Amino acid sequence: MSARCSIACIIPPVLLEELARRAGDEQRDALLRTLSLDASLRTARVHNALVGAPANRTTVLQSVTPGQPQRTIYDCQGQEPARSPDQVRAEGDPASGDDAVDEAYDGLGDTYAFYWDQFKRDSIDDQGMPLHGWVHYGRDYDNAFWDGEEMVFGDGKMFARLTKSLDVIGHELTHGVTEHEAGLQYLNQSGALNESVSDVFGVLVKQFKLGQTADQADWLIGADLVTPDFPGKALRSMAEPGTAWDGDDQPAHMDDYVQTIADNGGVHTNSGIPNKAFAEFALKLGGHSWEKAGRIWYETLRDPRVSAQATFRQFAGRTLATARRLYGSGGDEVNAVEASWKGVGVPVQ
Repeated sequence: MSARCSIACIIPPVLLEELARRAGDEQRDALLRTLSLDASLRTARVHNALVGAPANRTTVLQSVTPGQPQRTIYDCQGQEPARSPDQVRAEGDPASGDDAVDEAYDGLGDTYAFYWDQFKRDSIDDQGMPLHGWVHYGRDYDNAFWDGEEMVFGDGKMFARLTKSLDVIGHELTHGVTEHEAGLQYLNQSGALNESVSDVFGVLVKQFKLGQTADQADWLIGADLVTPDFPGKALRSMAEPGTAWDGDDQPAHMDDYVQTIADNGGVHTNSGIPNKAFAEFALKLGGHSWEKAGRIWYETLRDPRVSAQATFRQFAGRTLATARRLYGSGGDEVNAVEASWKGVGVPVQ
């Protein structure tokens, strides 16, 4: 069974479980339904991968115009569809007036624009893959995920509608980029790297859209999703792991690495360590984080020497090698990337 088959949800089960313990009856019901549905989705995807079951999806031709996204948004109408949902907006169509539809359309476009403008990457697979968004998924579904073919959004109950957060959209689509590049297995340290890479490019998509420098950015994931009932300011903090919400257990250093079998070996928890390394690296360099720090991480993700089972130490070593290749051995970039990994307890070779 391949760990790459896992559904990559933005909100981890450990957070949903903790919120369910604290919530009132109505919110608890929504959170428990979300947990149950997430578990079912993961099981179904692994089963389909093992038996080679075809997905019931409409085939869409790849883009023939590099630099132009091909977006289609579908409305699930509160269902967890076994069939394809209704198409409500296609590429070039005017705004629909449905906030979730239009936010999904814009967020997919902004993510595509970031990857194209900065890296000349033509969609998730770099071959013009059409971008599909499913909105109004499930009843009060408190999550969003990339399933390998679609970006799926719930309307939320404890959280605001999941289409509101551009960094969440960028995060989830980057799971697809990782799948087509390093293929980091969704388990233990390689899984935490998979989550961290998505957090990195999620915040970079947001920073790029807003024109922010590293020191202007909040380095938060999912801040747009929190409601007054949520006990914190965001899902995760890259600059200060462990401070995003009351009960946040993300470590910021290898001394505090969490050994667990939950959440595929703590992929959402231990991602705080490489997240902190990237945020510190970008802040040390200053300016726009996507220009140098983001390019080093992107080129490292594409490095064939990064294996699907890469550890933090192995990935850190490849970021150092990439920095040397791009900017020379004696540059500030090399010193900064080495110092940032050492600062979180990851030795760099």
